[in-house]
Amino acid sequence: MLYGALEAGGTKMVCAIGDENGKILEQISIPTVSPEETMPKIIDWFKNKNIESLGIAAFGPIDLDRNSPTYGSFTTTPKLKWANYNIVKDMKDALHIPIGFDTDVNGSLLGEITYGQAKGLTDAVYITIGTGVGGGVMSNGKLVHGMLHPELGHMKLLPYEGDTYKGHCPYHGNCLEGMAAGPAIEERWGRKAIELKDDAKVWDMEAFYIAQALCNIILIMSPQIIILGGGVMHQLQLFPLIREKVKEMLNGYLKTSELADIDHYIVPASLNDDQGIMGCIKLAIDEKELEG
Repeated sequence: MLYGALEAGGTKMVCAIGDENGKILEQISIPTVSPEETMPKIIDWFKNKNIESLGIAAFGPIDLDRNSPTYGSFTTTPKLKWANYNIVKDMKDALHIPIGFDTDVNGSLLGEITYGQAKGLTDAVYITIGTGVGGGVMSNGKLVHGMLHPELGHMKLLPYEGDTYKGHCPYHGNCLEGMAAGPAIEERWGRKAIELKDDAKVWDMEAFYIAQALCNIILIMSPQIIILGGGVMHQLQLFPLIREKVKEMLNGYLKTSELADIDHYIVPASLNDDQGIMGCIKLAIDEKELEG
């Protein structure tokens, strides 16, 4: 069987066809401009592909409440052209197949849970740190939605000693996204992250903010693994710094086998940046089973 995958990102929409094993057979990328310009190209690409169902993992915030009249819509997204646009309804009207829908970070987490290094686990967190910061959560084997969906990137943080930067986030200032996302690094230091690779203070500060957020997540959600993805996390020197600071901040309070082997507890994404698309394939498979 063939399944469709649509990873709806803020700058590009990645469309793919895959099989039940998560293997990606065909893939294209379409710029995210406006629904009027972008969506007809996506619909045309998926038509006549003989897919059983489609999984969509989208930037947000989005409405994930199946009982809501606006289920399947973007809501208060800063990408104003997409606000209140119902992507699920339009795709269903065009393709007449079951459509699974979730956040982009839940999609990436689902990819790791199904096909990657979190396989077999029931409680996991995936965080992407790039242009923004988002988080996906699986608890007791289910992706967490609740009132809306987790917004891990917007937890408030204590400042790094001597850091007077007020934060890039227009809503919260010194939240994780405001202090540690790519634009915050560039604004604080006056250069892009990739140009700062050898500046130890930059990455000590970055690790401090990320570790602080991870401690909050560990203490509240008790995940079995934490996976960090996104452009900022391509700076692999961050991982040992983050792990060390997490241990310092927890200060021996928790004694678990996972934390004792922290190199395999706080880890980079494992699916060559395909975890989002592979998660979309799993969303499609699950939706097909749900609708029979």
